[in-house]
Amino acid sequence: MTDRQVHDVVVIGGGVVGVTLARTLARYHLDVVLLERDAEVGFGVSKANSGIIHSGIHADPDTVKGSLEWPGNVGWLSLRDELGFGFAQVGELLVALSEDELPTIDRLHAQGERKGVPGLERWDQQRVRRHQPNLSREVIAALWAPTAGVINPYEAVLLIAESATRNGVEVATGEPVTAIDPPDPADQDAPIVLRTPMRTLASRYVVNAAGLYADEVARMAGVGTFTISGRKGEEYLLDKRLAGLVTSIIFPCPTATSKGTLVTPTFDGTIMVGPTAEATDDKHDTATTPEGAAEVFEAAGRLVPGIDERDVIAEFAGVRAVADTDDFVLGTTHRRGFLNAAGIQSPGLTAAPAIADHLLEVLREEGLELIERADFAPRLEPPVRFGVLPTEEQAALVHRDPRFAQLVCRCELVTEAEIVDAIDRGARTLDGVKFRTRAGMGRCQGGSCTWRCIELLADRRGQAITEVTKRGGGSWIVCDRDDVDAAPQPPPSPVAAPPAAAPTDEVTPMSRDRGEVSRHADHP
Repeated sequence: MTDRQVHDVVVIGGGVVGVTLARTLARYHLDVVLLERDAEVGFGVSKANSGIIHSGIHADPDTVKGSLEWPGNVGWLSLRDELGFGFAQVGELLVALSEDELPTIDRLHAQGERKGVPGLERWDQQRVRRHQPNLSREVIAALWAPTAGVINPYEAVLLIAESATRNGVEVATGEPVTAIDPPDPADQDAPIVLRTPMRTLASRYVVNAAGLYADEVARMAGVGTFTISGRKGEEYLLDKRLAGLVTSIIFPCPTATSKGTLVTPTFDGTIMVGPTAEATDDKHDTATTPEGAAEVFEAAGRLVPGIDERDVIAEFAGVRAVADTDDFVLGTTHRRGFLNAAGIQSPGLTAAPAIADHLLEVLREEGLELIERADFAPRLEPPVRFGVLPTEEQAALVHRDPRFAQLVCRCELVTEAEIVDAIDRGARTLDGVKFRTRAGMGRCQGGSCTWRCIELLADRRGQAITEVTKRGGGSWIVCDRDDVDAAPQPPPSPVAAPPAAAPTDEVTPMSRDRGEVSRHADHP
């Protein structure tokens, strides 16, 4: 199918940078399309990270990423106020375990002050112990940065995309860009033509925010001047019984390639440890490893001795997009109208609002006319979080909608009403439901609620149970019994069989829907 309309801007990639830019563009009278290859936005690099909004001290201010780190931090505050996702400024402590690390603390302190980061303080051992009594006694000093925060990155991406959609942006998921036509030599101002499996689009401007695949998209456009490689980070989520073990983000002194293994109190109350930083040629390698776990828990134990690998309830890995420039690749290319937003490694999540503002100005300078809309709606009604509400508010919700009385996820106290709302707001997959509601993120990791979430997805979206996937594509969860080869029967046992069970009229979910749950396990 050919889309004959010439769009103003097409954004390639529905990660945090892509959706934040799309929402920023939605403030103006523009025709904007966002193309995302996965079944839902935020399913790539953006969902598998530490969920930290950096204080602003870490990146070199003489780099592009360093210049956008602190402005990005500030930008998240207004996004939180407008959209209502989980974000709390818990502060960070960058700790020194030896005299040799004290110059690093001094350097980052000076770097933060140069950027204008407020509230920085050098703490001695006694002050550190008063603030975080569970830290190692080997900590001799720390840099306190109160502006650091923790965020639910997947929830933020989904709500930013929802806001963009409600303000007129077309967000097309499951639609990868497969080709970009060469420029017309007879008309340098001709629109850029992009091809997907579904259609052909033309746009005056294209922004390449394709994450791990940004170098491939750039090559399609004939501007392949950089290479993206992967750097895998493994993260481990601990049981909520450890909530409060630390109340601020704990950073070790950084190395040349990594900020090290962090101990992070997540917005939802669990403790997360990680990441590793392992170079990989496989952009799909999101497997956790025994070696990664050993590295993480050895490093985390040096910071917080009370951390134990036996408390792990979930583990996952993400692959970060690292450009060979070792910096963000932002701005124009030698192809008119084609811009890059590539190599967005740490502090990419933090910098995303500032990246969007920066690209907006580049587009303006390139000739995009920006006329503000009077009807832009910045605020979004956030989803209900039943489990954290006072009893009186819970009772009022149940009176209004009895589905709030139907508990689906017992670990995270998620109700049927919340899951239905998530589906109505755009969840198409089991992970889409999980990232919007936290159903399946608790101690049992979906053992109790997965089947009911699948049923609600199928019912609300008018699908068969077998059409519901974990994260789109071939990530099936349930298959029809007719499609499964009969398992070979074991030989008869010489031992007498036990008496047959009495007949029962009980109907199980499996027999009712003639479906079978896959034993394929996948990380969150």
